[in-house]
Amino acid sequence: MSTLTFLVLLLGAGLFWLDSARARELATAIGRAACERRGMQFLDETVAFVRMGLRWTRDGLRIRRMFRFDFSAEGVGRRTGHVLLLGTRLETIDFGLDDDGSDDDTPQQPQRHPERKVVPFRRDH
Repeated sequence: MSTLTFLVLLLGAGLFWLDSARARELATAIGRAACERRGMQFLDETVAFVRMGLRWTRDGLRIRRMFRFDFSAEGVGRRTGHVLLLGTRLETIDFGLDDDGSDDDTPQQPQRHPERKVVPFRRDH
């Protein structure tokens, strides 16, 4: 491998690392602000990287990153939310709660039968 190829790869890796650090800082700020707006406590003061992918947009190819964060709605329990960034733009933020603050998964969860290992498929019309 030539020196020029090595330098180009090193520069690309450095730019990717800087972009990832910037995305993580942005996701942390978004999660903190969203928790404050809803009157919740943003726990651990950070986010954790979950996954990354690529997506085509009108502006070209962008990196799509998902970050997980923990928050407390009542000051005692720990819940998990997600921030999804497309490049440096917020795509979605999910608290896993309904608008009234209750859990999202109450009646919609399929019933699990202990004798079966497969969760039945259910169509919602």
